[in-house]
Amino acid sequence: MNDNTSPSAESQTQSALPVTEQETTGMDRLVDKAGKLAAWLVLIAMLISVFEVISRYIFNAPTTWVHETTIFLVASIFAIGGPYALARNRHIQIRIVLDLLSPQKRRWLEVLNLVLGIGFCVAIGYAAWVLAHGATHTPTGDWRLETSGSSWNSPLPAFTKIVILLSVVLMALQLIVRLCGYFKNKK
Repeated sequence: MNDNTSPSAESQTQSALPVTEQETTGMDRLVDKAGKLAAWLVLIAMLISVFEVISRYIFNAPTTWVHETTIFLVASIFAIGGPYALARNRHIQIRIVLDLLSPQKRRWLEVLNLVLGIGFCVAIGYAAWVLAHGATHTPTGDWRLETSGSSWNSPLPAFTKIVILLSVVLMALQLIVRLCGYFKNKK
C-alpha cells in the first residue's frame, strides 16, 4: 500500500478486481488444468495441417481425414475456452458501472450476473442437448453416431456436439458453484 492510499480505498479497489485466489473454486482449478492440457490440441491441429500440406503438395497424396480432424480439434478448443475463461476470470467484462457502485450493490449485481449466466447456460445447454441427442440417436431412439458424409465418413460431428454440450454443462456448474459460494461466504 502506498502512502496516498487509505486502507478503506484499497479494500474497495481490491473488491472490484477479478477473482482472487481465495475465491477460485476447486472446480475452477481443475478446469484451469484441463484447459492448459487442451491448449496442446492447437499444436496437434497445426501439425496435422502441415502434414496435409506436405502430403498433398509434395507427394501428391492428399489425406481424407485431416480437414475433419482439424475442425473437431479447433471446435473442441473453442468450446473448452468458455469454461477455461470463466475459471481464470478472463472473460470480457465491462466494469464501468460496477466499479461506481458500493460494495453491497456490486455484490448484488455480481449475483445477478451469475444467475443470468446460469440462465444462459441452461438455454444454450438445451440447444446443445437437442443437437447432441440428434447426433447420437436415430429418430426411433436407437443409438448411432452422426457421421460427416465425406469419403472418410468419421463420427467427429457427433463428438463435436457432445464436447459442446459438456462444455456448456461444465460452465453452468462453475457458475452454480460460484453462486453457492457467494451465499456461503455471506454467512
